[in-house]
Amino acid sequence: MIRVLENEFYYLDNFQRVLDWIGERYRDLLVDEELAFIEAFPALPQNARALFVRMVMRKGHLFRASKLIYAEIGCPVEASSHLLGTGWVEADPVVSLDELFELLSKPEIAEAFGPQLATLQQKNARKGDQLEALRPACLDGQPFSQWHPKCGDLALRILVKPLCDRLRLIFFGNLHQDWTEFVLSDLGMFRFEQVELSQASRGFRSRADVEHYLRLHDCKERFYAGEALDEVLRDLPSHVFDNDWLVSRREKLLFQIGQGFEKLKDWDNAHAVYTGCRFPGARGRAIRVLEKHERFDDAYALYQLAQAAPESEAERQHLSRIGPRLARRLGHARLPARRAAAVERLDLCLPMPGGDWWVEGVVREHLAREDAPVFYVENALANSLFGLLCWRAVFAAIPGAFFHPFHRGPADLNSPDFHQRRTAEFAACLAELDDGRYRDTIRRNYQEKAGISSPFVYWGALTEELLELALACIPAAHLRKWCERILADVKANHTGFPDLIQFWPNEGRYTMIEVKGPGDRLQDNQLRWIDYCAAHGMPVAVCYLQWEQAA
Repeated sequence: MIRVLENEFYYLDNFQRVLDWIGERYRDLLVDEELAFIEAFPALPQNARALFVRMVMRKGHLFRASKLIYAEIGCPVEASSHLLGTGWVEADPVVSLDELFELLSKPEIAEAFGPQLATLQQKNARKGDQLEALRPACLDGQPFSQWHPKCGDLALRILVKPLCDRLRLIFFGNLHQDWTEFVLSDLGMFRFEQVELSQASRGFRSRADVEHYLRLHDCKERFYAGEALDEVLRDLPSHVFDNDWLVSRREKLLFQIGQGFEKLKDWDNAHAVYTGCRFPGARGRAIRVLEKHERFDDAYALYQLAQAAPESEAERQHLSRIGPRLARRLGHARLPARRAAAVERLDLCLPMPGGDWWVEGVVREHLAREDAPVFYVENALANSLFGLLCWRAVFAAIPGAFFHPFHRGPADLNSPDFHQRRTAEFAACLAELDDGRYRDTIRRNYQEKAGISSPFVYWGALTEELLELALACIPAAHLRKWCERILADVKANHTGFPDLIQFWPNEGRYTMIEVKGPGDRLQDNQLRWIDYCAAHGMPVAVCYLQWEQAA
């Protein structure tokens, strides 16, 4: 059972921690409005500050005092009175009819608009239908108290949510993390690695970075809301940012816009977007769009450029499929097929079990022996071994990687230069595979870092038994190959591992097994991992399961 936080003003203290942190580390980036807020906020009475933070943490901008009852704050009307002179909160604000319907219950609406609803024959209608019926006659907004004089409640509007969102952005480096990060950390639900943060670790280096992020975020929200793609693209910042992780965010959104044009079969705009995009996979999509547009010569020319220097294994795999098709279309000589490494095939025909079951579990139970246990690991084992061995490299305090205390991993984790920026650190970790030190390092980090959030370590899946069997049966050379491939492209290569692993501890060996049930097929990332393991002499098999037919 989670222990209740003893400090009833924990949320206020956490909010103040953010303000202090920003004031100390980012003062040179703040505008006058933000500086004035940070200076003025601590001077207010505690109950007023607490009420303000409660409103900041809740959704929306409009609140009723009767809905802001908190034991530690006391009377919300009295607390709010200290906020009214700040310009941050407005009492009895002008609200639209739509906003009013958000604040009032259905009985209150009936009380406020009874005669009108009766005339419109909407007295017993749904709330949404009542709103539609009243809207033509109630186009102008007015203070809450005038809409419903008998209510007796006080409405409050918080005016500085955008300012608070900017401060939250500056602290976290994103807008998807919020104030609950503090609470979850205080409750022990999440633990984070303590990284030494310096001035060089700041996520935002200039005020322009903050403004660029906000513009990108606005474009992304409009894109997800379904706004016209050309309008979103028009407002997308086009200049080069002096900030790598902002560049990555822009390129990802640009790629998504290209996909949007592609879905609309707007081949010209899709091709133009992909051509100007550096997000992984954009060149491959550009070739595909040219093919769909029947610009086969252009598609083949771009294919040849890509074939000469593929950006990744994923692109090489894509090219191996599209190239022969384009060559046939243009009447070129047949392209030689790339032969995949031989992989062991295991065919099983088993009776379908009763009750609850899953395909991988059925195969695991069938293959397991007392002297050869089988574990369902999928992506958990390889990533965890990598994360434990390379813990100090993953959490190295290099500029722009960590800039607040609640990082589950480096901010640039999925960037193409993730490994390059930490070459020396990862080299030192992998060197331990050459002299046997890696086992002690992995065991030590498994004990000392237990439960600390990591982008690689699956704490819930990695038992001590599984860890010890892996260290005993997986050669260091194989573990090195796994690590090297993960580092080559973290985003693409941290998934796709085989489902099961079987150990023969008496013989010091293992086999990875990908399981496919009836009608299932290997996914692209799985094919790439299986091919990689087979090519480097790592034991891997694909098990195809069929169910026995009833007589």
